[in-house]
Amino acid sequence: MRKIAAEWKERWLSFDKSYPRLSKWIHQIFYFVFFSAGVTVFQYLIFTIMPEILGEKLAATEFMWPQIPVKVLGVEFAWSLLGYNVLRDASGGVVIGGGLGYFISYETGSFLAQCINFPLQRNITFKSHGNPVYQAIWYLIAWLVISLVCNGFNNIWMPVAAVYVSPALYNILVTVITGGVSMVIFFFVFKIIFPEKQ
Repeated sequence: MRKIAAEWKERWLSFDKSYPRLSKWIHQIFYFVFFSAGVTVFQYLIFTIMPEILGEKLAATEFMWPQIPVKVLGVEFAWSLLGYNVLRDASGGVVIGGGLGYFISYETGSFLAQCINFPLQRNITFKSHGNPVYQAIWYLIAWLVISLVCNGFNNIWMPVAAVYVSPALYNILVTVITGGVSMVIFFFVFKIIFPEKQ
């Protein structure tokens, strides 16, 4: 095993010497995806567990802005940038996974994931030595904008998915789609806000 590791290390160092810019991009993309996948799993756990903890009362509390009536694939719902529809089963009972409870869970999971992601991406992936306060402020602004875009996008398909798929699959879809969209955007945002030089 050590021999294989040493051989790969030697090949990587040779590649790095021959193609320094490409090897830097490969390094950054690898760690970026690795850390992003880790925080995505963390978010999924929050999205799945926290609505249950918050309970049916918050799941039944409508919290949405703005509320624009929409009908997609026969499902009527109100589209919004912030908040989620209250989800109901066929008999009209509240299903945990929507409303204010899901909004709190989503934003909490997303914010905590970014608190974990920020130092990992800054210090390991991009090895930045810039001003951390300045970078944190721009990171927060980027997170808020990306969250609004993802919320608006999710609120088009999530009410439809809630009718046709199980809650576990629903949370996986939310996590993967939101994580995938934000991951691509965040990579290029990080390239800007995490410069290697001071």
